[in-house]
Amino acid sequence: MSRILIFGATGTVGHGALLECLDHPQITQVVCVLRRPTGHSHPKLSEIIHHDFNDFSSLDIEFQHFDGCLWAIGIPQTGLTERQYTKVTFNFTVAAAQRLTEQSPECSFVFISGAGADETGTSKSMWARVKGRTENAILALAFKRIFIFRPGTIVAKRGIKHNVSAYAFSSIFAPLMRPFGLATSTVEIGRAFIAAVLMSDDVRLDHVRYNSADINRLAKLAGRDSIL
Repeated sequence: MSRILIFGATGTVGHGALLECLDHPQITQVVCVLRRPTGHSHPKLSEIIHHDFNDFSSLDIEFQHFDGCLWAIGIPQTGLTERQYTKVTFNFTVAAAQRLTEQSPECSFVFISGAGADETGTSKSMWARVKGRTENAILALAFKRIFIFRPGTIVAKRGIKHNVSAYAFSSIFAPLMRPFGLATSTVEIGRAFIAAVLMSDDVRLDHVRYNSADINRLAKLAGRDSIL
C-alpha cells in the first residue's frame, strides 16, 4: 500500500494522475502540494497549501514516508525569458526534489518533461535545454528510482481540459500520432506513474527516459487497459 505525493494537481497532467491514484486500490493516500485547492474531496486526499516554491524546508515532516512522487508542474515558454522559464521548470523542481530525497529516500520520483527535451544542453530551443538540465539535476539525486516521462501529444480524459489551447488543438491529431508512439493520454500518464511506484524492486530498468509509447506500455502494468 503506497503513499503518493503530487505537485501540479491542478494542471492537466497532474489532475489526470490524481484521479487515477484516488481510484487505485493500492494507493492509500494522496498528498498534493499546491498554491490553491484542487476542489476535490476524497477520503484518500490531503492537500498542503504552500506558496514559496523556492523553499520547502518548512515541509520536512510532511515530506516523510512517501513511496512515490509525481512532478507535473509546467508552464508554456511563450512570452517568457529563459530566466523566467528556468525559475519554474528548474528551480522549483530541484528545490522540492532535493528536500524530498532527504526525507523520503525510498521514494520513486517521476518528472514530467516533454518530447524533444535535450539533456545535452545543445538544443537551440530554450525550453528543451531547460527541461534537459532539469532532468539531469533530478537524475543526480538519491531517490530509490527516477523516471523521466517525455510525453508528446497528450489527450485529456475524464472531463479534464487542457489549460493551454494549443495543446488542446494538437490533441485532435492524437489518433493519427499514436501508432508512431507520439501520443498518450492523461489516464495513461497517471497509470504509468502508479506502475512506476508499485514496480517490484526486482525489476531492472534499461532506461530512465520514457517517450509516449513507453508511457503507454508502462500504464498497462497498473492493471487497466488503455482508453485513448
